[in-house]
Amino acid sequence: MSVLNQMLSNHVQPIRVMNAVAAGTSDQNSDWVDCQNCSGVRFIALFGALTSTQVTSMKLQGANASNKSDATDLLDSDTGTVVTTTAMADADSNKMLVAEVHRLKCRYVRAVIDRGTANAVIDGVIAEKIIKHPTPYAKDTTQAVAT
Repeated sequence: MSVLNQMLSNHVQPIRVMNAVAAGTSDQNSDWVDCQNCSGVRFIALFGALTSTQVTSMKLQGANASNKSDATDLLDSDTGTVVTTTAMADADSNKMLVAEVHRLKCRYVRAVIDRGTANAVIDGVIAEKIIKHPTPYAKDTTQAVAT
């Protein structure tokens, strides 16, 4: 395998799925990611200031219908529990949460940022589609440059 074929950018396509959201306690949904031709997807949620006593986590939801009317929380195939991160600590300002799933049984996936109790600032969310059959791809509309 050549070095070019081993490049991460041939295997992973980054997409910005949520812009910054001001401090608040309401849950926020990312854009849906079409995972056709993907072996998995990873979501990276970036955070700003977290107010003391906040309870902030991220879970993943999936759907097969193009209108997402069948959206449900994704469940871990081993434990049957919702695919979610643990809650962030009050000292976790300016950190991130990461959740990744493989062997998807649904076509569309999104992240849900669960903010509760006290304010949390969301700096944005990036999804990284893990491509099944890697080839160089055209940049996504959320990318300024793909090199």
